Amino acid sequence: MMTLVSQLSLAMNFKIIAASDYSFLSLFVQASWVVKAVMVILLVMSLWSWAIAIDKFITFRLLKSRADKFEDTFWSGRTLEDLSAGLAGDIRDPMARVFSAAMKEWEESKSAASRGDGAMINAQQRLNGVMNLVVNRELTKAERGMTVLATIGSSSVFIGLFGTVWGIMNSFRAVGEMQSADFSVVAPGVAEALFATALGLVAAIPAVIFYNLFTSELDRYAGRLEGYSEELSAILSRKLTKGG
Repeated sequence: MMTLVSQLSLAMNFKIIAASDYSFLSLFVQASWVVKAVMVILLVMSLWSWAIAIDKFITFRLLKSRADKFEDTFWSGRTLEDLSAGLAGDIRDPMARVFSAAMKEWEESKSAASRGDGAMINAQQRLNGVMNLVVNRELTKAERGMTVLATIGSSSVFIGLFGTVWGIMNSFRAVGEMQSADFSVVAPGVAEALFATALGLVAAIPAVIFYNLFTSELDRYAGRLEGYSEELSAILSRKLTKGG
């Protein structure tokens, strides 16, 4: 008799569980307001990280394409003056902006450098200072959004964990109120807790991957831009030494 009652009770529990809706939308609707807030925050963070990733992907593709084009033009054998005149109306590329700023400072420094070694050293220092300033400014522009990716990657897991803890607390509260530890009583709270954990991981994992990927891209581009700046500085220094 007891075995039959146990089987009937188990069958009823399975029917309750089967009748329950554990879809993502249902879990969100049935969750407490705290877990709902956690879910919304994690969803926004995830969408934000993807938006930044798409923007950075396009940005680095454009930077690489424009740098290739500019370097082909720069090393084509034309004089610096011809290049400066040709690029006067097209300085969208950071390398072109470095070149334009350097040429402007070089033009202003030629007459001063001709007055002696001290003036030449000061002219070279100003030239290097101007190029370093432009390089740092361009790298700062390229770095935008990286801090947000790092923040999302490091914090979303803990935000999801907070939602998990709150969902489990709701499960224990339901057990206390119903005076029953049946799975049908515990399941909703556990489900919303695990859903919050999953959303935290969904937000964190891509953000960390994107951050590492674009950090590598930024380092590569920074080395390329700084290398070009050093080459241009050496060329202009030799021209200053020769008197233009």
